Amino acid sequence: MCHEAGGGTVLIPKGNYISGTVFLKSNVLLEIAAGGVLTASGDIRDYRENVHYNRYRNEKALDRCFIYAENQENIKITGKGEINGNAEAFPNEGSIYRPMMLRFLRCRNIHISEVKLHQSASWTAAFLDSSCIWVREVHIFNDKNYNGDGLDFDGCAHVFVDNCSITGTDDNLCLQAGSREYPVRDVHITNCEFSSLCAAIRIGLKSIGEIQGVVISNCTMERVWREGIKIECTEGGSITDIGVCNVVMRDVSRPLFIILNNRFETEDYGSSVELKQMPEIGRMENLMFSGIIAADSEEMKKTHFRFDDDIMGRPEFEGIRIDAERNHPIRGITMTNIRYHSVGGVKKEGIPECYPEVLDRRLYPGVKVSENYYPDWSRAAFMDIRNVEDLYLAGIQFSCEEPDEREPYYIEGCHVLKQEIYLQKTNAKQPIM
Repeated sequence: MCHEAGGGTVLIPKGNYISGTVFLKSNVLLEIAAGGVLTASGDIRDYRENVHYNRYRNEKALDRCFIYAENQENIKITGKGEINGNAEAFPNEGSIYRPMMLRFLRCRNIHISEVKLHQSASWTAAFLDSSCIWVREVHIFNDKNYNGDGLDFDGCAHVFVDNCSITGTDDNLCLQAGSREYPVRDVHITNCEFSSLCAAIRIGLKSIGEIQGVVISNCTMERVWREGIKIECTEGGSITDIGVCNVVMRDVSRPLFIILNNRFETEDYGSSVELKQMPEIGRMENLMFSGIIAADSEEMKKTHFRFDDDIMGRPEFEGIRIDAERNHPIRGITMTNIRYHSVGGVKKEGIPECYPEVLDRRLYPGVKVSENYYPDWSRAAFMDIRNVEDLYLAGIQFSCEEPDEREPYYIEGCHVLKQEIYLQKTNAKQPIM
């Protein structure tokens, strides 16, 4: 036993141990030994209700959690063993509640290392309004349920994620700003691998407050059916000073997706609980992408689903997309040394001629013309950039596996500092500038 004041170590030895909600206290180390498995109970009645809540509107089914800490510090979870969320006991249908695996609220000095986090019934780890977080050499694997996120940081500062492997059914890693009180700052993501039925890394969507100072480097992304890196400032806050370098993507539908808009859904999913009305469009500045390789294989000729009927990607959907409302441009995007080889092969027939603009939703209430996941097709084969001030493009190379009838790229409503784009024709020997 660990005393609340003094702390200590809780050791889970070799074997399988089943539990309901576990409360972590300050100065406690939870160690899962090699061969040890701490398994979440399959009975929702074993989960406490006083474990905060999911901060997305209309997702109360995810309020419960397995391991919880609130207002604690110096917490460690480590070991060569496994924490298992028992996802099969909480199917997508037939159960009202699906507990998250880990939730930390207003905690400081959190260390998670080496342990396996497998089959969470919903999100794997939610860090809320917390600081000084280290996640290292952690293996996350979820493939049973929707909402199979890996690591979610909302209102967190001084975050270090390195040498992790994350496979899931939703966003592998999220940085979110659910309030103005707790900004997201000083985040470091490096030497990780990602695979997802949805997206690899998402910054924003939940973006009431500030997200600033994020570095993503030396990562691989493979078999990601939506976005490799998506940055969405949608709730009136700001996303600034983001650096991405040395990332290799294999079979990723949209390597980069960046949007500045405003959205608020009272009856739908996705909006922050804390958001009460349609916000003004926020601010997005200083984004840099360098040394990115994205390549498609024959696999990307298929339509990809999440489970049975939830379409995630198809050839018409692919490409880099950067967009904003014309009166609220993104300010300062640098893209250098990017090589993108798409599967191509899309015919113009069936592709609408009118590509929807991003609208200020305060001026067009009820109109859903250009949303974060609409249109579900791309008018360009490789890249579409609109409404960016100070756009710098150098060493951008595009090629495709099969001829594509769409225009290779569009650049509209932008103040361009430099534009250096090379198009490699299918089976051609020399690039065309």
